Amino acid sequence: MRYLIIIEQAEHNLSAYVPDLPGCVTTGATRDEVITNMREAIELHFQGLREDGEPIPAANSEPAFVEVPLTPSVA
Repeated sequence: MRYLIIIEQAEHNLSAYVPDLPGCVTTGATRDEVITNMREAIELHFQGLREDGEPIPAANSEPAFVEVPLTPSVA
């Protein structure tokens, strides 16, 4: 399975979450570390879902970017 993760800069580290797996979050000092930690967090999340008899959610999220002007346009 391939899941989209969102990585954000926090005050002293990076944090990440998986939109398709609510509650699956992690942190790391570097981008590589947060990605490694997220892989482990997803595996643990799956383990918990299996133990609870819950299905593994499908990966449905996809990235998109929206461009907006730096200053509002005057109509």
